[in-house]
Amino acid sequence: MTTSKDQKAPTGTIYDFSLSALRDSDRDRYLACLLSPADKRGPLSALYAFHAEIARIRDLVREPLPGEIRLQWWRDMLDDVSGASGKGHPLAEALLACINTYKLPVPVLQNMIDARIFDLYDDPMEDRSSLEGYAGETASALIQLASLILDAENAQQSASAAGHAGVAQTVAGLLLLLPLHRRRGQVYFPQELLSATGLDRDSFLSGKDEDAVSRAIRAFAGLGRDHLAKARVEASTISPLNRHAFTPVALAQPVFDRAERAGSRLFEQSIVPSQWRRQWWMWKAARSGRW
Repeated sequence: MTTSKDQKAPTGTIYDFSLSALRDSDRDRYLACLLSPADKRGPLSALYAFHAEIARIRDLVREPLPGEIRLQWWRDMLDDVSGASGKGHPLAEALLACINTYKLPVPVLQNMIDARIFDLYDDPMEDRSSLEGYAGETASALIQLASLILDAENAQQSASAAGHAGVAQTVAGLLLLLPLHRRRGQVYFPQELLSATGLDRDSFLSGKDEDAVSRAIRAFAGLGRDHLAKARVEASTISPLNRHAFTPVALAQPVFDRAERAGSRLFEQSIVPSQWRRQWWMWKAARSGRW
């Protein structure tokens, strides 16, 4: 899907809210916006802020049903081509402006919403394929949609890199959130990975077998490293403009390193890198295209 080379984002303040909201909800992608071309920052902020909004719904509700209702609102809003259902909702209005300007595929956004239903429940991640599918419809899709905003004519050629990079990002993010997920009773580690390290859902959450938990964490980080390596092999296919869609991927490897060193202690301690380190890594990635 392409747009003309001289296509411009809508002018005015329609993206002011989404950029501000993104600063509060996803500071790393907010920085990625600021490191992107000036005329793309607003549209990217609308896309990223939407992603952050649906990703945090589990944090806002006590039961799955209210969460599903919130997700359904976004799904219905995207179904309404007139944009009437999003009228008066500043983030929805910004997202619709972005979709209409850059001809973003609505089904991809709706699949992203559907994938987030998994977050509302405590069902285990069945296998590696399920995890990769979840990542593909969330983080990988987000990179590819950002590429359609940045350089639509060359977006398709980096689709494979986006697929692998999104899985790497997802694994890194889940490692960062492991203490929170454990308190909730959520397990995103594939069951087959847990079984290979001598664990099941309950024994993993209990954390009593520290050696086995450490093995599971290293194996999970290894899965992320494998996809990151594959994404790097495909990096040469990414156009210069679309490298900005991959800037946040620079945070994945440091997270894998820290998680492997922490092992089972990851249940109790944060491995989130400092803000200045994250900014430095992304700044270097934005300038060099290497992550």
